[in-house]
Amino acid sequence: KINEKNANFVFEDYYSSIVEVIHSIALLDGYKINNHICLGHYIKDILNKENLFIIFDDLRYKRNSLTYYGKKMDFEIAKQAIEKSKRLIKGLKEILKYKT
Repeated sequence: KINEKNANFVFEDYYSSIVEVIHSIALLDGYKINNHICLGHYIKDILNKENLFIIFDDLRYKRNSLTYYGKKMDFEIAKQAIEKSKRLIKGLKEILKYKT
């Protein structure tokens, strides 16, 4: 269950999963991408999924704030980020279906 103590950690785990799925899709297309900014541009420019790029870029920014700057999200923002993560994963799974 997501609560105020674990919401940031749960979000970080979702984000890590998202990155792995994007890497998988990119590898199927023959791309090896080494940073998260380029992962976002792969979504936008190669996959032509502007809507997914916008979500990913917002999540990337939030994750960087946690990881590199130690800024914790308040509980409501973290819950929203988790919901966005779920939507992004759903969109990525749709893409993956057509790649395999």
